Amino acid sequence: MENKLVIYNTLTRKKEDFKPLHAPNVGLYVCGPTVYGDGHLGHARPAITFDVLFRYLTHLGYKVRYVRNITDVGHLEHDADEGEDKIAKKARLEKLEPMEVVQHYLLRYHKAMERLNVLPPSIEPHASGHIIEQIEFVKKILESGYAYESEGSIYFDVEKYNQKFHYGKLSGRNIDELLETTRDLDGQSEKRRSVDFALWKKASPEHIMHWPSPWSEGFPGWHLECSAMGTKYLGEEFDIHGGGMDLMFPHHECEIAQSCAALGKETVKYWMHNNMITINGQKMGKSLGNFITLDEFFTGNHPLLSQPFAPMTIRFFILQAHYRSTVDFSSEALVASEKGLARLMEAYTRLQKLTPSATSTVETVGLRDKCEAAMCDDLNTPIVISHLFDAAKAINTVHDGKGTISEADLTELKDVFKVFVEDILGLQTEEAAGESNEAYKKAIDLLLQMRLEAKQNKDWATSDKIRNELTALGFAVKDTKDGFEWSL
Repeated sequence: MENKLVIYNTLTRKKEDFKPLHAPNVGLYVCGPTVYGDGHLGHARPAITFDVLFRYLTHLGYKVRYVRNITDVGHLEHDADEGEDKIAKKARLEKLEPMEVVQHYLLRYHKAMERLNVLPPSIEPHASGHIIEQIEFVKKILESGYAYESEGSIYFDVEKYNQKFHYGKLSGRNIDELLETTRDLDGQSEKRRSVDFALWKKASPEHIMHWPSPWSEGFPGWHLECSAMGTKYLGEEFDIHGGGMDLMFPHHECEIAQSCAALGKETVKYWMHNNMITINGQKMGKSLGNFITLDEFFTGNHPLLSQPFAPMTIRFFILQAHYRSTVDFSSEALVASEKGLARLMEAYTRLQKLTPSATSTVETVGLRDKCEAAMCDDLNTPIVISHLFDAAKAINTVHDGKGTISEADLTELKDVFKVFVEDILGLQTEEAAGESNEAYKKAIDLLLQMRLEAKQNKDWATSDKIRNELTALGFAVKDTKDGFEWSL
């Protein structure tokens, strides 16, 4: 298989040729959500980013096993080792069983992902369903000497690990300096040092999510789940681990340390991180209270939103930026994306209706190669989109009768659009996305048909009234030689 894919490896801080460990098989692990609230735009970005990676690897001919976990236990407040479990806290506030909270928000997350046309992963393991695997992983780390027990809890010994391996190499943190300033906690904590992190926590009497273990009745540390589940389903070494940049430290740094300590080697070959979505320069997140849920985007029910936005607009908005760049949210930016997507999908719809000619006067040759080159260059979706817009101009030229396209060029163009717009970028027309109301469309068509009949009968007053009223409501009406076209 000829493979030109290049991806940016966060671990080495450079672009590298993608060479799978066991081609044509590819192992991909991505950190999924902690399901204690509705998904927001910050959740949509990694889901869409790695959905495109999943789609493109499949397009290249690889057999991808895509694992995206669900965190339903062990993720404490402020990503720390102290405080309440985020799901347990929600359960206590709402007087529910924790798994009721998990089920409620997981179903809503899946529904939102479906609307965004994010493909389901190959495997979606839950942390709570892999307690045994996590306990066994802790045992391995203890046996290797890189963890210690304290009052029924197990902590990772970062200083000892750092003497042999490099803790902080993924995030670029200077752990030596941190260790110097936090060497002695004077018995104020179970931990030897503040940088040490929990592998297993003894549950306090009020903690409602806990399991038996050799050390205590307790629960696993947040970082542990991904190490245990990643290696269970993808093996001790696999190709790609992805997630948001906010997970780089401490979560992914701890994963590397855990896996090296337990297995004596690194698990992941390529680390990939998408950048953040910000609001006024701040990361969008539940902990900051500045997030907008996906449902609020779809309904427009939020003070920062000027209108509802369709799921495909959200997807297009995210794909218009490179996954490693920051995207600052604004309602105005989404409106611009909505208009851009409408132009692209209108051209795609027109493409299906074009009539071929003997020769081509528009330039469409090389589009496939350009799009492939952009995707192979670290998933450069904005460049792919710009190439598709160039092709859209050619489509509109032929549609307006100002150019021609040959049958061979037309067939190729249809296939390229199908592959890149639908299969790889995952964009859908309103009809395919299930967003349109057929009755509503038929009503507009009926109204415009009545206008057409009024024109034929020289009833200009009625014809003008229908057109003017529709224009005032935001409809664009265009008369054609075959009748009419309209868009909103």
